Amino acid sequence: MNATPILTEADTCRELVTPKLLAAGWGEAPHGIGEQRTFTNGRLIVTGGRVRRGRQRRADYLLYVRRDFPLAVVESKGVGQPAESGVQQARDYAEMLGLKFAYATNGRRIIEIDYIQGTEREVERFATPAELWQRLQTAITLPEAAAPHLLEPFNLVSGKIPRYYQQITIHRVIEAILLGRTRILGTLATGTGKTCVAFQVCWILWNSRWNRTGEYRRPKILFLADRNILVDDPMARMFAPFGDARHKIAGGDVSQGREMYFGLYQSLSTTAEDVFRQYRRDFFDLIVIDECHRGSSRDDSRWRAVLDYFAPAVQFGMTATPLREESRDTYAYFGAPVYTYSLRQGIEDGFLAPYRVHRVITTIDAAGWRPSKDELDRYGRPVPDEEYQTKDFERVVALRARTQAIAKHLTDFLRGTDRFAKTLVFCVDQEHAAEMRQALLNLNSDLVRDYPDYVCRVTADEGAIGLTHLAHFQDVDRPTPVILTTSQLLTTGVDAEMVKNVVLARVVGSRSEFKQIIGRGTRLKVDYGKEYFNIIDFTGTATRHFADPDFDGDPAQIEEVTIDDAGATLAQVDATPASVEEPVTEYLNDPSAEPGEILTDPPVEPRKFYVDGGEVEVIGHLVYDLDPDGKKLQVVRYTDYSGRAVRTLFADRDALQSAWASPDTRQVVLQALTERGIGFEELAAGANQPEADPFDLLCHLAWNAPLLTRRQRAEQARGATQDLFSRYGDTAREILSLLLDSYIERGLTQFNTLSELMKVQPFDRFGTPAEIAARHFGGIQPFKEAVSRLQTALYQ
Repeated sequence: MNATPILTEADTCRELVTPKLLAAGWGEAPHGIGEQRTFTNGRLIVTGGRVRRGRQRRADYLLYVRRDFPLAVVESKGVGQPAESGVQQARDYAEMLGLKFAYATNGRRIIEIDYIQGTEREVERFATPAELWQRLQTAITLPEAAAPHLLEPFNLVSGKIPRYYQQITIHRVIEAILLGRTRILGTLATGTGKTCVAFQVCWILWNSRWNRTGEYRRPKILFLADRNILVDDPMARMFAPFGDARHKIAGGDVSQGREMYFGLYQSLSTTAEDVFRQYRRDFFDLIVIDECHRGSSRDDSRWRAVLDYFAPAVQFGMTATPLREESRDTYAYFGAPVYTYSLRQGIEDGFLAPYRVHRVITTIDAAGWRPSKDELDRYGRPVPDEEYQTKDFERVVALRARTQAIAKHLTDFLRGTDRFAKTLVFCVDQEHAAEMRQALLNLNSDLVRDYPDYVCRVTADEGAIGLTHLAHFQDVDRPTPVILTTSQLLTTGVDAEMVKNVVLARVVGSRSEFKQIIGRGTRLKVDYGKEYFNIIDFTGTATRHFADPDFDGDPAQIEEVTIDDAGATLAQVDATPASVEEPVTEYLNDPSAEPGEILTDPPVEPRKFYVDGGEVEVIGHLVYDLDPDGKKLQVVRYTDYSGRAVRTLFADRDALQSAWASPDTRQVVLQALTERGIGFEELAAGANQPEADPFDLLCHLAWNAPLLTRRQRAEQARGATQDLFSRYGDTAREILSLLLDSYIERGLTQFNTLSELMKVQPFDRFGTPAEIAARHFGGIQPFKEAVSRLQTALYQ
């Protein structure tokens, strides 16, 4: 009698789990079953300049009470495994997806996790959609009449389905509104789609005819921001499905016959009149405030009057800034966020680009600068005899040699990577941005001849011309401008997906501003080759913020470079872990000014001292990485980091050798090393051991074991496998010998792509891979066994 075959997990789902879900009513409209739903993209792992995807998160089943409203997750294991083996994964997914119910099953037994009741118990069947919805509705005390608003489907006309964290935020905002909360906050990292969240919230409420008074009408909604780019782009693109319901309050046009309004604080509240007072205080049902951390919620802000006037409206604020001292007013006004999605989570899920950090140190930034006796500046003024540090450069004293050195180093960096990689350079002020542009233009004159706008300044002074440059910079199909120099104008509201380099030529003390700045590069554009970006830090800003244990986004790699006065690299260490109606000016020297304020012209007397002489060198390139606990960054050498990472994975050399010797287990080791950012080409270069075998290099770095070259290992393998060579004819022996030669030349990776290797010289002269195996080794399996034996011999 034959034994009953063991069902695989896929078989279990198909034959046992799905029928039970259907029996519980989950397949009957409007309820739905989502099978094998992937909800993250997998982290982009940067290794030696190469990028690969990490593991995606995929739920076996998501159970929907309505098309866009999931209630539970189901994790299935094969029938031969205990149902309990899926409990932890079911819990992890439920918590990540913000769900109150989860199930773990092996097809025969079902374990239900109910976060509302705090229970985990075995049940006879899956709960029905009505049963789970009733439990949820009772728990959140949602009135029956409010349910249709919460269950209103998303608008998917654009084809963009909200990501899981966007869905959570949308539903929690709607839920908070339906429960009577009037001040609501959502905290989502830059580049994670706050505008998408705002659109869906507005659409759901508008399409389901929610309003504050309970009348049968569509709500009046105001989308409020402090920059035209934050208003015009969403109005024209994301909010296009609202059609003629849209209206922008501008130029005194206070039309009141629409439903979806867009406005700037500057348009609503001018020095001449408060335009917003032409609307009734209770005119709007909902106000969405984008970038709400930028002043409007402060008690002493002149823009606060707009929010205070429309106090009856529900006010939904969106920010990328977590609760810190500088954002305390925002959280005091709106309250705790209904949902927070951090930069760290965005990178981990693969929705945001990881970044590599280069810390570049000049001589005067390292040691400070002091004028010589009786030194005069460009205008003949004596420079005060003081010790000037990085924070003083371009604010108190402008050193042309330092700007030239930074420009030279950046130019060399682009020459060595990609001269058409979109680059943002953040300078101290508009004047500094102009000088940096001039230096970069001169150093790239060969490209400027063919591309006159290769490098441009975009600050308040350029007005519409600058924003035209910015629009071209944002266009993924336009090659130029490549480099934009700026100071404050581009810190927020710039959706430029192709930014590959963010350059810090000024100190950024504010955590929120720093995160906004690096957020310029976090957007992914994989189909255009944008998979990660560089932060090139000349001031220590990045490494200082990354050292803060509260920072919520870890770099893929941090390098510190030392450059000389000509901008050349001296040392490098690597340790991996549209139109303008009201031009927005910049802060200039008035840090108390709110974004969008029109500041007075600077005084005729120069605001700082200008020193045109002297020499500045770049003198350092260090690398930082997270410590073993993942708590903070520390300065390490890449080789030291790699050795430490190996020791965390393996107790000793024998344990590593045991895993390395087998091709199957070796792949697991290689994957674990890759996920820790260790690439062998980069490692061999850092250790100055280009001929070393990767295994020996790892053992040497981890336990100071002797180094063998690939040639030495290959010769040892030849001697140890004489019986293998003697087993086959001349051609087979030649092929095996060529495999060892290929290993000597290019390393172990040749064995990992054996079928592809057999198609190129010198192997292609022996026939196709299948022909080689059949003619000279007696078939595919004997051929694989021979190659596996050869690999094992390399590490005996």
